[in-house]
Amino acid sequence: MRIDKYLWCVRYYKTRNMVTEACKKNQITVNGQVAKPSKEVFPTDRITFRKDQITQIITVLDIPQNRVGAKLVDLYQKNETPPEAFAHLELLKLSKEHSRRTGAGRPTKKDRRDIDDYGDDIFDDEEDDTE
Repeated sequence: MRIDKYLWCVRYYKTRNMVTEACKKNQITVNGQVAKPSKEVFPTDRITFRKDQITQIITVLDIPQNRVGAKLVDLYQKNETPPEAFAHLELLKLSKEHSRRTGAGRPTKKDRRDIDDYGDDIFDDEEDDTE
């Protein structure tokens, strides 16, 4: 079976076109070699690809006839991605959640209060110096 069809069948990508684009960007390797979309995949092949900022490693166990349901995916592949990669992704999500780019729209209510408090501190210090 072709690599693009296999990764589509085991539900790593929504469309075969997405797999083809990933192959063209050299993001998919089979047994350590960069794969074209037409590369044939056989049982015991090791596929490495980068998706959603995670380098995933899977081993082909069997070749499906058609696209399989989510519950049956484990019959056709074994996921060997280290758990640290998923933990790293969670940390990335949390860090993005708490940061706000400067100049990205109006300040939030908390930002406005922080700005007001900062301004009040400066004016209070100037009044103390003049006395």
